[in-house]
Amino acid sequence: MDLAIPQKMNVAYLQKPLEVSVNQEDVPTVSGREVLVKVMAVGICGSDVHYYAHGRIGNRLVTYPHIQGHECAGIVVATGDKVTRFKVGDRVAVEPGVACMSCSWCKEGRYNLCPDVKFLSTPPVKGAFVQFLKHPEEFLFPIPDSLSFEHASLAEPLSVAIHAVNRGKLKPGSTVVITGMGPVGLMTVVAAKAYGAKEIIVTDMEPLRLETARKLGATQIIDISKSDTIKEINHVTSGIGADLVFETSGNVRALQSTVEMVKRGGSVVTIGFPNAEEVPLNVTLMLQKEIDLFSVYRYTNTYPLAIKILEDLGSKIEPIITDRYALDQINEAMYQAYANRSQSLKVIIFPN
Repeated sequence: MDLAIPQKMNVAYLQKPLEVSVNQEDVPTVSGREVLVKVMAVGICGSDVHYYAHGRIGNRLVTYPHIQGHECAGIVVATGDKVTRFKVGDRVAVEPGVACMSCSWCKEGRYNLCPDVKFLSTPPVKGAFVQFLKHPEEFLFPIPDSLSFEHASLAEPLSVAIHAVNRGKLKPGSTVVITGMGPVGLMTVVAAKAYGAKEIIVTDMEPLRLETARKLGATQIIDISKSDTIKEINHVTSGIGADLVFETSGNVRALQSTVEMVKRGGSVVTIGFPNAEEVPLNVTLMLQKEIDLFSVYRYTNTYPLAIKILEDLGSKIEPIITDRYALDQINEAMYQAYANRSQSLKVIIFPN
């Protein structure tokens, strides 16, 4: 593979909602502990779709033009003079959130909560829909030759799922419910299975997503458009409820129903961002059932395990990737991810 570094590179700029253009700009130079990565694969995330379509998530507003993309992997093509962990030619997965590593949250090991984190593609930080990416070596992780770049890019959404099962303290033999079978929901199936869940009950209304969940390890699927979800979960769990419920969709009704799905003394883990900033919950029932409620924001110290799980899965992870595009097809790719929920799961961009 040609690892020569050109002077210019292609970059995909979000110019306004629903419009992306490919332009050229200078390839970054690196120094110190910085590494230049030739980006080989980038996944389109749900947050990318929100910024693409709406120009904002909560109070985070896009300043145009903006570069999106943060689920990526590639090859090291240059290193700064203080880099010790990598050399030219190494294959790496990129952890997109660069924390300060000196604040109290970072020192506690919870660097996902760092107030000064610079997260690729989260405004105003530019993202990875580029041919070459400059990134600190501390947030790069080696990937084996047996793991493709596109599969390695899944380490990012899988990291969210690993952090979620860690937050919920999932134990081997547990019964779990996962609501919403988008990419993060599907990765939560993968993580729950890797952590030893015995029963993995999933809910959605899209046949493609439900069938993919089954392929990845779900033991029971519930089509919410055809079944009474609570009744089905009670049937599967003999009326006890699930040990853990993971809400990944961001759907307000799904979040509210988790309180009924979980058993007495069980836990609810919220992952998906709801459209509403405030969501009413049945706190009385939560108190009566003594439910633990955990929230998830990104992840910490998950990449080595995510890479190992993906390596062990091999081709079994393939069903989650439904669409592949070159960088110059970025408009078509983003619209596919945005508008074709019933046909697409994970859309991958190949910048080089």
